[in-house]
Amino acid sequence: MESTSPLKSVTITTDKPPPPAEQTTASPRTMDLSDSPTTQPPPPPTADPQPLADDPLNNPYASLNDLCHDLTSLQDLTSRGSWLTILDKVSRARSLSLLTKPHEHLLYLTFNALALTKLRRFVDAIAELDSLEDLKSPQYLYQNYPHIYPNITGSMVPFALRWLHAELPSKHNKRQKTLDRFYTLLDFVRTKLTDKSSEKLSDSSAELWRKREVFVMNSIISHHLSHKEFGICIDLIRDLINRSESESLDSRTMLLSKLGYVQMQYGDLEGAKGTFGFIENLVKEGNGEVELRNLVSRNKALMYMVGKDYISAVREYEECMERDGTDVVAINNKAICLMYLRDLSDSIKVLESALERIPTMALNETLVVNLCSMYELAYVNHSDIKRTLSSWIARVAPDDFDSSCTRM
Repeated sequence: MESTSPLKSVTITTDKPPPPAEQTTASPRTMDLSDSPTTQPPPPPTADPQPLADDPLNNPYASLNDLCHDLTSLQDLTSRGSWLTILDKVSRARSLSLLTKPHEHLLYLTFNALALTKLRRFVDAIAELDSLEDLKSPQYLYQNYPHIYPNITGSMVPFALRWLHAELPSKHNKRQKTLDRFYTLLDFVRTKLTDKSSEKLSDSSAELWRKREVFVMNSIISHHLSHKEFGICIDLIRDLINRSESESLDSRTMLLSKLGYVQMQYGDLEGAKGTFGFIENLVKEGNGEVELRNLVSRNKALMYMVGKDYISAVREYEECMERDGTDVVAINNKAICLMYLRDLSDSIKVLESALERIPTMALNETLVVNLCSMYELAYVNHSDIKRTLSSWIARVAPDDFDSSCTRM
């Protein structure tokens, strides 16, 4: 018999699952708390449709494959989580000298480093990036290759590569270097946004850089949050909210929700309640879509869970599921509430049904570790049941799925 209760591994979920490294050791928490915000995967390496980096959406190429050798295939493999295949394709392209232009080498290196990172091969990913010069080097400027890129200026470094350059040192116990690089990257992004005022960027490109600003800020907040630096997190989120007053309702409500989640972790329940109430009023005034109404309901459910009113929380999550049957956050959290209500049979059915009905969306380490915890509580022969689950996961999961979450 194990000396620790499986309840210690139960993870209540937020809008996106937390990183695998946190899942098997985390105390019970909500997905809305843990993802607000956790470290997120970088955008695809072609987030800047190269090569016009100064205005990344002003692209002279007709297709991704015109931009770079077999890029469409790499993008497709990325969306399917086929990271091992990406490593093979990059290795083959390099060995056969299929990459003929400087920006193609950078794009393939980015895909390779991203795949290594997703597969948790951090030492190899860091070594890949160490093979580069400083990202500000003239070597990575289009104008230094006029015979290859006539009339094109700017940096050819993909944004995803800049993100990896900042994130990877933290995987080698160099947190301060990661924070320094992320703040430098934030300055870089905001410099791009100032170009909008001087009309150097189109509106669509400015919108892309605003999304990147939020993305980088989320990464910074994640690192501060992991060290319980709540005051810094709240200041950063409020600064981002102030900068987004002209943004869409969706953007503002998501940022405000992040503020509420951090307030909850900080212990400021009244502050979180006020933030969530403000969000609800915004959504009512704006006749919010299903996604926003579900966000409001999930926020309410969180407050009920803090007060241990699991019946009311289940009701809110069920409303979410009625509006959107693929709301994995609501599905997972409803199951956790049922477990706390000592209805293990129904809590297991909720998660198993989700895996059968929407496997692509529901299959994440958070949900699986919770399901396995329920198996351990409910069944004497839980090892056999988990073994069956593990076999199914091995057939359908992406390459970066952390199979240790089944605790076999």
